[in-house]
Amino acid sequence: MLDFNSLAEFSRANCVSICAFLVPANLLTTLLTMIFAALRRPSHYVWQAAGIASIFAFVMVLHVYTWFLIGVVMAPTYILLSLALTCLVINVGAILFLKTLHSDTSAW
Repeated sequence: MLDFNSLAEFSRANCVSICAFLVPANLLTTLLTMIFAALRRPSHYVWQAAGIASIFAFVMVLHVYTWFLIGVVMAPTYILLSLALTCLVINVGAILFLKTLHSDTSAW
């Protein structure tokens, strides 16, 4: 069974390496989602890119919340949380943009 305390301790102990992976992964996959949506690629490409980007962003939110659980309230925690939430909003926005784009063109 998965022990949340052990997982949270692992997250805090390896914070630098986790953030060194998650920050670029969030930025690159969210950028890929925006590019696919702007180029009007097929919807399954946008959904796939947004899904992967959302997973990275959600993992970052969970990582930041492990710090909030022990009472660490510093600028980096808020910056990382803002980055993750911004990436989530952009990915949802790209999907909604694609939906409105397809609904407008299907009327013709």
